[in-house]
Amino acid sequence: MPRRTVTMLASTLVLIALLCVGVLTKVPYSEMSPGPTTNTLSSPGGAPVLQVSGHKTYPTSGNLNMVTVRVTSADTQLNVAEAVYGWLSHDDVVVPHDTLYPDGQTEQQSTQENAEEFSQSQESAKVAALKVLHIPVVAHVNVASVLKGSPAEGKLHAGDLILAVDGTKVTKQDQVAKLVTKHKPGQDVTFTVVPAEAAAAAKKANKEPTGSRQVVVKTATSHDSGKSRAIVGIAAGTDHTFPFTMDIKLADVGGPSAGLMFSLGLVDKLTPGSLTGGKFIAGTGTIDDNGTVGPIGGIAMKLVGARQAGARYFLTPADNCAAAADGTPSGLTLVKVKNISDAKASLDKIRTGDTAGLPSCSAS
Repeated sequence: MPRRTVTMLASTLVLIALLCVGVLTKVPYSEMSPGPTTNTLSSPGGAPVLQVSGHKTYPTSGNLNMVTVRVTSADTQLNVAEAVYGWLSHDDVVVPHDTLYPDGQTEQQSTQENAEEFSQSQESAKVAALKVLHIPVVAHVNVASVLKGSPAEGKLHAGDLILAVDGTKVTKQDQVAKLVTKHKPGQDVTFTVVPAEAAAAAKKANKEPTGSRQVVVKTATSHDSGKSRAIVGIAAGTDHTFPFTMDIKLADVGGPSAGLMFSLGLVDKLTPGSLTGGKFIAGTGTIDDNGTVGPIGGIAMKLVGARQAGARYFLTPADNCAAAADGTPSGLTLVKVKNISDAKASLDKIRTGDTAGLPSCSAS
C-alpha cells in the first residue's frame, strides 16, 4: 500500500477517533444562551400578561420587554464538542455545571426555586408599582416557612398571618424572632394568627383578613452556629393586601429578574398616557417592595436577546452596568437604573426625546 494512502488512512482514523472522543466524552459544564423576550404590555395567546380589575386602566403602546436566558437542564451534560462550540460562539456562554445547579441541585429543585422566586418577584412588582403611584398598600407579617420537625410544625403553617406575639402587635417580620427569643427554651409563646386559608381568601377578595385565633407553641433550643437561643422553627415573611386585583400571567418563566419590567408595565396600565411613547424598550432587574432594583445574572445574553427582538433602549441595573457596557450590541442604548423612580424618569426622557440626559453605563 502506497505511503500516501497509509498516511491518509491513519489521519482519517485519528480524526474519527477524535470526533468520537468529542461526542462521547462528557464534561461538567452547562450552557447559557439568549432566551425569549416578552412585551409585558402585550397579550400573547390572547390573554394580557398584566391583568388589572377593580381599578381604571389606560391604553398602552410600545414595548416594555422582559428578557430571559435559556440554560441547559440539570440533567444535561455537554460533550467536549458541544462545550468547545459553546466557548467559540459569540452569543452563548459555557459555565461550570455547579454555577447553575449548586450542591447537586436537581432539575425539579431548580424549577421549584425559580417558581418561588418568580412568585415573590410578582408580589414585589405590584407593591413597588402602587407605592410609586402613591396608592396605599397594607403589609402583613406572615409565616414564610415552617422547619420540619420543629415545635411549630403542625401548629403554624406557611401562609398564616401573624398579627401578634404574646399580645404584642407585629408589623415587621424581624419583630417575630426578637419576641420569640425573649423566652427561654421550653417556655410557651402565644401567636395570634389568621390561618393561611382565610388569609388567602381575604387577599383574593382584596379585603383585610379576619378570623384570628391564638396558637401556643413551646420553644426549643437552637442548634445552629449562632448563639444558643429559644426558637419555634419558623421563618417570617411579608404579605400584602392590595386595593384591587392585579394578576401577572406568563408561562414557562422563572426567577426574579423580570420584577422591574412587570412593575413598570403595571405603572403604565394604571396611569394616563404611554410611558414608552411607542418606543421599544427592554430591561431587567429584580425589585423589592421599596422599588430598589437589584442585579441579575446572564446580562450579556439578555442584551443580545433584547436587541435581536428589536429593542433600542435597555434598562440596566446599576450593579450590572459595567459588565453590560463591556459587550453592548450595536444599536442598543443602556440606561442605568437604581430604583423604579429612576426607571420611570428615564422612560419620560425617552418618550419626549430628551435622551442626552439619560443615565448611562460605563465599561469596567
